Amino acid sequence: MADRYSIEENGLYLMFDVTESGDVRLVHFGAAPLESGAVKDNQLPGFRMLELQLTGEDRAEYHGRSHRASYPGLRMVYRGHEDSRNELGRLIAVTLVDPETGLRAVQHYQFYDGIQTVRCWVELDNAGSEQVEVEYVSSFALTGVDKEGIQDRNDKMRLTVAHSGWQSELQWRTYKLPEIGLSHLADRGSKRLAFSNTGSWSAAENLPMGVLENKETGGSLFWQIEHNGSWHAEMSDQNDHMYLYLSGPTEHDNHWWLKLAPGESFKSVPVAVGAVQGGFEQAIAQLTQYRRAIRRQNDDNKLLRVIFNDYMNCLWGSPTTEKLFPLIDAAADVGCEYFCIDAGWYAPGEWWDGVGEWMPSEERFPEGIKYVLDYIRSKGLIPGLWLELEVMGINSPKLAETDDSWFFMRHGKRVKDRSRYQLDYRNPAVIAHADEVIRRLVEDYGVGYIKMDYNINAGIGTETDADSMGDGLLQHNRAYLQWLDSIFARYPELVIENCSSGGMRMDYAMLSRHSIQSTSDQEDYVNYAAIAAGSPAALTPEQSAIWSYPLREGDDEEVIFNMVNALLLRVHQSGHLAELSPRRRELVKEALDYYKTIRGDIREALPFWPLGLPKGGDEWVSLGLRRDDRLYVAVWRVAGESAEVTLPLPTSPGSAAEPAIRCAYPAAPAAGTDWTWNAADSSLTVTLPASRTARLFEIQL
Repeated sequence: MADRYSIEENGLYLMFDVTESGDVRLVHFGAAPLESGAVKDNQLPGFRMLELQLTGEDRAEYHGRSHRASYPGLRMVYRGHEDSRNELGRLIAVTLVDPETGLRAVQHYQFYDGIQTVRCWVELDNAGSEQVEVEYVSSFALTGVDKEGIQDRNDKMRLTVAHSGWQSELQWRTYKLPEIGLSHLADRGSKRLAFSNTGSWSAAENLPMGVLENKETGGSLFWQIEHNGSWHAEMSDQNDHMYLYLSGPTEHDNHWWLKLAPGESFKSVPVAVGAVQGGFEQAIAQLTQYRRAIRRQNDDNKLLRVIFNDYMNCLWGSPTTEKLFPLIDAAADVGCEYFCIDAGWYAPGEWWDGVGEWMPSEERFPEGIKYVLDYIRSKGLIPGLWLELEVMGINSPKLAETDDSWFFMRHGKRVKDRSRYQLDYRNPAVIAHADEVIRRLVEDYGVGYIKMDYNINAGIGTETDADSMGDGLLQHNRAYLQWLDSIFARYPELVIENCSSGGMRMDYAMLSRHSIQSTSDQEDYVNYAAIAAGSPAALTPEQSAIWSYPLREGDDEEVIFNMVNALLLRVHQSGHLAELSPRRRELVKEALDYYKTIRGDIREALPFWPLGLPKGGDEWVSLGLRRDDRLYVAVWRVAGESAEVTLPLPTSPGSAAEPAIRCAYPAAPAAGTDWTWNAADSSLTVTLPASRTARLFEIQL
């Protein structure tokens, strides 16, 4: 017989068993109670709460490259649990001990009041007398994610993940499991689904999150891994059920390996996991609320000020006093509130491989950069500058003041990527250098906004003062976050945008600190529509910075399309505003004036997708935000012959009262724009006269 512990909190149900021998089994985690008969008694041994692999220990079963059936994971026994409350909500902490090594693991489940999401992590403590070496530890392990319902998982389960790449971020795709190679043909196999990232770009190829939906029962499990470096997520078979393991870096996948001497401890990378009775949109609604709950409190996410940045389809990293003054005037005229001078302000010519000193170029700014920044302030805007403070160019004059201890090292040589060296934020000299740069910009120059870019991937890590390359990277990742925390504590009003060649580091280790996230370096405004529309699944709408860059040679519809890209998110304005015709510039101002009337709703709203998640190549794209009884619906006609699309909306079908609908932007749409409300199925049919056009509708229910 086993002792069963059941926790019901915030609409979540967590259940674990402790056997007579002390084995701990996480039997259930979901948005509904455990179904009777969903798990057979002979399957329960595979429902382990924790997987932990030490060097020199055995592995069991048909493991392949998976991390299941680990040792001493299989040997860990129950030593009690605590059920307490803190300022966030309920906290469950289960202690397991390895009787042979003395290694202790505490599995944490932190609930958040009113939100169907928990944060999970494991703390390891070597209470034994000998050193142990860790190859893998799960932050969350759950077997039986497919156990509800009677259909085979090949038929009922759907996995939604976001692929990513430079200028092609946020490519959401939904798969049946056999479509990506995990067919249910045996009770356990060697095949796994592995979504992983290795290096200092956490979202270089995949976003660290996913949603697993059971189409038969209508329930969904969702997760995000909250780390700014290497991470690993894996699914496979175990005792004729499917498991999900979430973790930070591992030895097999990410070159991470750690020694723990007696008395030493280690805290795993935190992950968030939740469940809903509903599909993808309901899962994202809970994640959005959770993300708002864990985020550093700041005015920027309340005020949603409009940013102008001079880079994209504008100055392209070549600012001068002469070029900037007309842009500053135009940005102020249309209603921007920040003005950020992007790359190049510190170098007279080619600036890429000389970064690192961060002193303004006298050639670009003969009167000094403060002259330009003061002019920005005189126009009522808050000045900003671009930095890339985690790297140093291979031709930087600052190198003369450094040595190898400043940088990532592998095999005795500095790690180099795209003509930059990676700084090591564990080094006090690096911290002092970074602190002084920020101090100079904020206190001497009066900067209130920093675009913090990061254009390299430092790879597997560094060998300096580390048990493994991945251990060095993880230490650096955490040191950088500590440094960020210290900067925000010192300058609480300072806004620092998280940018990594666009969205290559879109994770909630960073976004729990930064108020705003660059989503892409996409240079084509038409291609940007799908990226923009998909972004609120990965981060809160008010943190999602979207470029809007009207082109010199464009027309009215090009301006409108650009502005609609950003209006439901965070406006990142650019483009040669000073050179636009009065009519086109007025369209920019109209959009920003309207944005200021709705941004109070954006920061509270939840996203929905009338046409489903967007994909590059879609002829029509749509994104909606809902706050209470008000809907905002953006619709883009990207391409194709059809001039009409029908958008199902989250209202009550058949309602007698017809909602108030208006085209909010542009207020005077071109001839041929039309819309019709369909009460029977609560849908909106929209007609747009040509491709590459967009509109924003406001609906009062």
